[in-house]
Order: sequence, then structure tokens, then C-alpha cells
Amino acid sequence: MAGSLPGSRHAANAAAPAARDLPLADKILVRKSERRLYLLKGAEVIRSYRIALGLNPEGPKEREGDFRTPEGNYHLVRRNPRSDYFLSLEVSYPNDLDLERARRNRWEPGGSLMIHGLPNTLKRPPEYYANRDWTNGCIALSNSDMLEIWLLTPDNVPIEIQP
Repeated sequence: MAGSLPGSRHAANAAAPAARDLPLADKILVRKSERRLYLLKGAEVIRSYRIALGLNPEGPKEREGDFRTPEGNYHLVRRNPRSDYFLSLEVSYPNDLDLERARRNRWEPGGSLMIHGLPNTLKRPPEYYANRDWTNGCIALSNSDMLEIWLLTPDNVPIEIQP
């Protein structure tokens, strides 16, 4: 199709960015104290996002119902396009260290930790979600940021969550 006319289907497609041209992250880094999630490719930050954490954000998640966001090394294990939130990516919490700590203390470690967008049915005004920590321990973003993360992270990508 060399020599396609401007305005032809081929010329329009050539101008649109192709999915293969998007920079895929090979690691996710979360810094809870900064309320930031970073997508990395090697040592380079390719995207940075503001996040909301659990209602009790200080310290690592220890048990079910503590409203904390975990700290440690995990990976993305599942994509859910039909969750109660705008898209969700499941994080492999609890890891072996989390399970051992919970066993030692006779606690249930909890689970179902997700990176997700806003609730599909808002229970509060939008400003509430934009300006505070509001999850049960998950990592939440705006819907537009969540869509970008969904597109830029391959399955099984590692995620490090720092204090």
C-alpha cells in the first residue's frame, strides 16, 4: 500500500498509535508515603500516578480487616474487567512472609488486594475519592489512570510496595 492517499484508511491507521508502540512496564513500584505508583521499564520511570490507599495506611498489612495496604514484593496475578470498581488488577498478597507473620500471630492474613479505579457506583461525592485514602487496603486511582495502567502492564509483572 505504499503511496496511499491522505485520508485513506491506511493513512489514518498509520497516524494512530498502535498498541505495540506503547511502552510496557516491566515493574510497578508503589511508594505509600508519597501516595505514588510508578511504572518502570528497567530503571526508567515511564509513568507516575497519584494513588489512594487503605483507610489505615501506616505500616504493612498484618491481617484481614486492618484497612492497611501491604508492603513487600508481589506480582499481578489476575485482571478483572467486571469488578465492582473500574477495572481491577489482583496483587499476589499474601506472600510467604505475610502468611508466616499471620500464622505466628494467629491472624487471618486477608487477601483480594487489588489495584483498581473508582467504584462503579459512587457512594460519596467524587472529591472524596480524589483527596483521601479510602480503600479497605487496595491501591486506587482515577479511572483514566487505571485504564492506562491496565494497558501498560503485562500479566505477572512484579510489584514492589514500599512504606
